Amino acid sequence: MSNVEQTLSIIKPDAVERNLTEEIKIIFKKNNLQIKNHKKIHITKEEAAEFYKIHQSKPFYNDLCNYLSSGPIVVIILEGEDAVLKNRKIMGATDPNNAAENTIRKLYGISIDKNSVHGSDSLENAKKEIGFFFNN
Repeated sequence: MSNVEQTLSIIKPDAVERNLTEEIKIIFKKNNLQIKNHKKIHITKEEAAEFYKIHQSKPFYNDLCNYLSSGPIVVIILEGEDAVLKNRKIMGATDPNNAAENTIRKLYGISIDKNSVHGSDSLENAKKEIGFFFNN
């Protein structure tokens, strides 16, 4: 039985700045994730704060918001079988040093903060995150 889902991916400022957008998109496509929609945007610190609200009690929250709003990002709706889980596997661990070989973060991540990509962590959050960037 097919379990086609949509998930959100964000190519973060560090990767956009290094012109890695196309390479990352190719990785998604090679892993049978279709790009349903995408756009390059620059969000404000307030928008980043709203997007990352789930993390507001964590010590890294402020840095996260400053970072996501520090330059252009590319937001992407990915679609495919088990897209949420598949995208998380392709991204690799949050810390590039702990990420598996050939994952996006192992290949392109600079640090735990500048780890090149964000991906929704659940189907519920994927719906919220897609709505945040694409329902306007």
